[in-house]
Amino acid sequence: MLNKKSVDDINVKGKKVLVRCDFNVPLKEGKITDENRLVAALPTIKKLIADGGRVILCSHLGKPKGEPKPELSLAPVAVRLSELLGQEVKFAADDEVVGANAKAAVEAMKDGEVVLLQNTRYRVEETKNGEAFSKELASLCDVFVNDAFGTAHRAHCSNVGVTAFVDECAVGYLMQKEIDFLGNAVNNPVRPFVAILGGAKVADKLNVISNLLEKCDTLIIGGGMAYTFLKAKGYEVGTSLVDDTKIDYCKEMMDKAEKLGKKLLLPIDTTIAAAFPSPIDAEIEVSVVKSDAIPADMMGLDIGTETAALYADAVKSAKTVVWNGPMGVFENPILAKGTIAVAKSLAETDATTIIGGGDSAAAVNQLGFGDKMSHISTGGGASLEFLEGKELPGVVAADDK
Repeated sequence: MLNKKSVDDINVKGKKVLVRCDFNVPLKEGKITDENRLVAALPTIKKLIADGGRVILCSHLGKPKGEPKPELSLAPVAVRLSELLGQEVKFAADDEVVGANAKAAVEAMKDGEVVLLQNTRYRVEETKNGEAFSKELASLCDVFVNDAFGTAHRAHCSNVGVTAFVDECAVGYLMQKEIDFLGNAVNNPVRPFVAILGGAKVADKLNVISNLLEKCDTLIIGGGMAYTFLKAKGYEVGTSLVDDTKIDYCKEMMDKAEKLGKKLLLPIDTTIAAAFPSPIDAEIEVSVVKSDAIPADMMGLDIGTETAALYADAVKSAKTVVWNGPMGVFENPILAKGTIAVAKSLAETDATTIIGGGDSAAAVNQLGFGDKMSHISTGGGASLEFLEGKELPGVVAADDK
């Protein structure tokens, strides 16, 4: 799965190239409020333009659930992309995606020109990977390039179905980077390899915990899911978030770590409060107690200071670090200390540091450490499935080198 044909391995001059991008950007009153995903797509688009390809872009946006919703049109993306590329990106406004506008625009294209199709999820078949829509998309192009890692874990028409009807299928620079960093970190890491898992629920990370225990040297647990582990150790965890159905699983994982000779680090102290902050960034009174001394009427909301130091120390000697999930309620400045401490330790290490999408990516960027990381994944769900050791349909579908 890790040796795919990339845009550097194909000749696109004079050819029509359909590129699946991730333009699923946040919109407010028709304006894009965060254009990170557009910027991330530029290197691949510019490469194909420079090589004389006729570049046809497609993406989903939001969840229109198979019907045209004007507020989820990709029209604003075409406008902003035109500005970012310094050339017109022609928008094919067809509610059926591959319609008269798209066909005419593609027919009229010259080398180096760019067209953007309408939201692929306007078509109900898209998420069902229906053959007819896959064929329609394929009919527009000679070559297909997938650069949307955020949807690589889903088998849809615009990233998987289309590949069955196009002769040449490659991955873009963004996908290549994800495969290089995430794929190699998990399958071929430079050691010592430290994995840090946080976030709210154990249930979201069941397979990730099990898979990473086999691959890493040290596994660090923080966030809400730590309290299920602490309860599995027989500790009082008060009103902290606990998944009682996963206590036996946590015991199994602790046993597994011991059998494999791996270090499994859990919080030794924890930051507690009377209740979850409401609103999430509200002023809140907290104290720090040992992890085995949480009062019955209190709730753990972040790792404590000693734990933060322990985790930072574990990162110091690492050569590869993968981090997925914050250490506490990082949206609240008072409860962000654990997440900041871990982010800071990653920023200061010489190791290859990989942030696995979703909340951890948001946390690292919000806290100002984004530019200090080797790689921040663009896919939440996709990067989790990669860390689970699953094959991603969107990656598998590209041609091997």
